[in-house]
Amino acid sequence: MTQVCISRIATATPPNDVHATFIEYAAGTLRDSRSGTLLRHLAKRSGIDHRYSYIQVEAESARGLYDGNLLFSAGNFPATAKRMALFELQAPRLLQCALNRLDLDSEERRSIGHVIVTSCTGLFAPGLDFAAIEYLQLDSGTDRTMVGFMGCYAAINGLKLARHIVRSNPDTSVLMINLELCSIHLQETQDMEKIMSFLLFGDGCSASLIRAGNSGLALDGFQAIMVPQTRDLIRWRIGDAGFDMELSSRVPSELRKTLHERARDVDPDSNIELWAVHPGGRSILDAVGDGLELAPEKLAASREILRSFGNMSSATVMFVLEKLMDAAQPGQRGCAMSFGPGLTAETMNFHAL
Repeated sequence: MTQVCISRIATATPPNDVHATFIEYAAGTLRDSRSGTLLRHLAKRSGIDHRYSYIQVEAESARGLYDGNLLFSAGNFPATAKRMALFELQAPRLLQCALNRLDLDSEERRSIGHVIVTSCTGLFAPGLDFAAIEYLQLDSGTDRTMVGFMGCYAAINGLKLARHIVRSNPDTSVLMINLELCSIHLQETQDMEKIMSFLLFGDGCSASLIRAGNSGLALDGFQAIMVPQTRDLIRWRIGDAGFDMELSSRVPSELRKTLHERARDVDPDSNIELWAVHPGGRSILDAVGDGLELAPEKLAASREILRSFGNMSSATVMFVLEKLMDAAQPGQRGCAMSFGPGLTAETMNFHAL
């Protein structure tokens, strides 16, 4: 049977590090001073030091936010249409940066027969699939698939699809793009739970080449673990003022319980050394570590990505996989895992080549 592997991963983020100034901005907008103090305290415990965005955040809350076109300003945040216009402007720029870093040679470009794009933070057509084909000057007949609105676990589903494609035609390669501009959905609110979710998310893009071969990370198998009776814990809907996320504080405890019960399904032979766990937040990583009884160092790569970039939705697990690829030794077995609506954990077993 054809061995399909992630041959290469490249990642990119926007230029503005907004995390520290966002905390001051958000704390300054809270009318209850105790809430502002609590926000700063929780921010210190978040495990995040940096998050990136095309939006620039001013430290003085009276000046609010702006993005160059003054779409974000205190008391006048944009409607969804303007946010989508911002996505259409900025997403191709971030895409090009990631593709430049992927550094495909002419032979690799000719081998690409399918482009997969995952995103849950922006929509336009013709979209990022066309933008990638045009930028790389791929064949105009290249197949395209958009994986939309699946949230943080979309990249695992994209890899699953890529594996099917390459197995059906081993001479073709798949280019997968995971691009999210989470920050454009920032909203004005006094709801601490919503503000805490905004504290987690940043923007990022990954580009990967998936093909038959004997280098990189071999894709061994996939499994979806759905947590029963948790359908309402993560919601992502299109509203009049951006996309509205509902993220329940019950998510970590439910994940911890289910992963503990299903640990043998995730790692049946107890031989997994490399863990690429989506860093949805510090509490999510703590829950996975507890549920699967992992030694702290097993989640070091995930915690480093969380610290350096925050949660970039579907792109994040690919940032973790890129980091693991750099140090993986041939033969080491791994598991990638991402979480999202359902509540569902999408997992992928792999080994280093």
